[in-house]
Amino acid sequence: MLRVALTGGIGSGKTTVTNHLQGLNVPVLDADEISRALTGPGGPAVAPIIKRFGASIATHRGELDRPALRSRVFDNPKARKDLEKLLHPMIRAEMASQEKVIDYPYCVFSIPLLLETNRAGEFDAVVVVDAPDAIRRRWIQSRSGLDANQIDAIFKVQASREERLAVATHVLHNEGSIQDLLVRINDLHVCLLILAKSKTREAAT
Repeated sequence: MLRVALTGGIGSGKTTVTNHLQGLNVPVLDADEISRALTGPGGPAVAPIIKRFGASIATHRGELDRPALRSRVFDNPKARKDLEKLLHPMIRAEMASQEKVIDYPYCVFSIPLLLETNRAGEFDAVVVVDAPDAIRRRWIQSRSGLDANQIDAIFKVQASREERLAVATHVLHNEGSIQDLLVRINDLHVCLLILAKSKTREAAT
């Protein structure tokens, strides 16, 4: 199976891409979705996170108080690193477990922090969803209501646009209409199916 990483900065359109690929029956393992499951009610990451950060980030039901946790790590690099050390190995393990049961020519691993976690070299192809920073800022503000300073802080801790493009084997440019992007995703899908078939032939020889 061809293993394809998909990444892009916040507000670049990754969710639109993965939703459309899933509509084409492509299996997608989404790091953000797995993270939400791990940290949701009864999730295996809840107790270790509360142990590390204290009862102030827990609700009265013993669940994570997500706004309190975000506030704790947002401007605290050490706290953010501690959270990542807890979560990232669990996310990797869950992705590996889910990957074992996939039967399709290729699988997409949606990993927003692909470069930040030094994982780009683990995959056969790296797809970067790319949009100009100004467009991303507008999308983020309309979707989440974050102010300019908060968006600046997020941009600062993520890999730059140039760094992402430097590792890309495929780029989905998302600066036009949704329909334009969907056409590019369809073209990418065909390309990845061809690459997957080529990889299968190589493995058979």
